[in-house]
Amino acid sequence: MTQTESAEKRPLTILLAAPRGFCAGVDRAIQIVERALTKYGAPVYVRHEIVHNKFVVDNLRAKGAVFVEELDEIPDDGQPVIFSAHGVPKQVPADAAAREMFYIDATCPLVSKVHREAERHFKNGRQLILIGHRGHPEVIGTMGQLPCGAVVLVETLDDVTTLQVRDENNLAYCTQTTLSVDDTADIVAALKERFPTIEGPHKEDICYATTNRQGAVKAIATRADALIVIGAPNSSNSNRLVEVGANGGCKKSMLVQRAADIDWAWVDDDIHTLGLTAGASAPEVLVEEVIAAAKQRFDVTVEEVTITQENVVFKVPGILAAE
Repeated sequence: MTQTESAEKRPLTILLAAPRGFCAGVDRAIQIVERALTKYGAPVYVRHEIVHNKFVVDNLRAKGAVFVEELDEIPDDGQPVIFSAHGVPKQVPADAAAREMFYIDATCPLVSKVHREAERHFKNGRQLILIGHRGHPEVIGTMGQLPCGAVVLVETLDDVTTLQVRDENNLAYCTQTTLSVDDTADIVAALKERFPTIEGPHKEDICYATTNRQGAVKAIATRADALIVIGAPNSSNSNRLVEVGANGGCKKSMLVQRAADIDWAWVDDDIHTLGLTAGASAPEVLVEEVIAAAKQRFDVTVEEVTITQENVVFKVPGILAAE
């Protein structure tokens, strides 16, 4: 590239949010699939996408992972079946056991914590209110820990107003781990106002990674003219980052799966500072890919904005631990 070509590029500052990308639960789930492939050979079956990221899923598929939605798609060949990081209803491992399947649970430990909370409240006779998004695998898994009808789903503030419960003085709530921190706080406040005796979790259900990634976006949103979030369209935590950016002051926010999906005309002449982050299921290589693509078009300066350091690690199941 000549100096003249370089000079024609307009300046663009990229504010790189940190923390971003893989969380401990996602890293553990991917390790489980990779170690199972190494130990048992292909195929290894995975019920639902192990995490919500096409790049990750395609890489694992290339190594021999076979992704299915239901157990009845899996032949009785003795190969392992892995349950995704989002968690599954209790009926799924029960059905796997009935078929004498060899299964390994990759549910994120922080999702498992919510499952245990739900079971504790049910055992104590409380009706459970779950704050979450209908149809999301994590919500299906959490509701599936208890008998049908034991859990009431709340998605919005309006749902709190119209909520019908058995006993207003015998309630508890849990939340999906990947929700908007601010929106969830508003819903919890509304629940507590309407049902003053409602019990909550001992510790916040929204996971540390979701909280940190949203905090990092808030830290750059006031300075950024626009925000790009790298993540899958079915990734709850990634979609929440887009919303946090928009609510935090970015004139426009966009979710993309990878650099090839970006219409660079979107980064118009009014955008001098671009925020960039990645959802908890998106690998860092996709962040590097977007930065490289930006450098082909702009005179890029990258500034990393770090709000905290993460050092959380979750162990893989003992059967897959290194010998």
